[in-house]
Amino acid sequence: MKNTLITALSALSLVSCATGPNAQTGSVLGALGGAAVGGIIGSQSHRGLEGAAIGGALGALGGNALGNARDQRNGYGYGQQPPPPQQQGGYYDNRGNWRQGPPPQRGGYYDNNGNYRYY
Repeated sequence: MKNTLITALSALSLVSCATGPNAQTGSVLGALGGAAVGGIIGSQSHRGLEGAAIGGALGALGGNALGNARDQRNGYGYGQQPPPPQQQGGYYDNRGNWRQGPPPQRGGYYDNNGNYRYY
């Protein structure tokens, strides 16, 4: 029975190898939480170490699955980086049209009323 359980858990742990940052964090936090809960539940039947091992493995799998789902929602594919953020900057030109990107560099001065005048 133990050999079957160990084989099944090791096979499951090798199947879900998601590599995003949330998947890795979820695996670690899930393993720690699962080991703690499994140890507490296992200690009720005087098998705390086995309960911690099983809880840690199942917690790591669950945390990896949840972290991978969050990575997929945030745009991380398998081994891909997220797309670069879109530039939000822009300006209105002299005719009132919105232009994407930085405004052209032109010289000018402030008049007596505080308005900026271009050359």
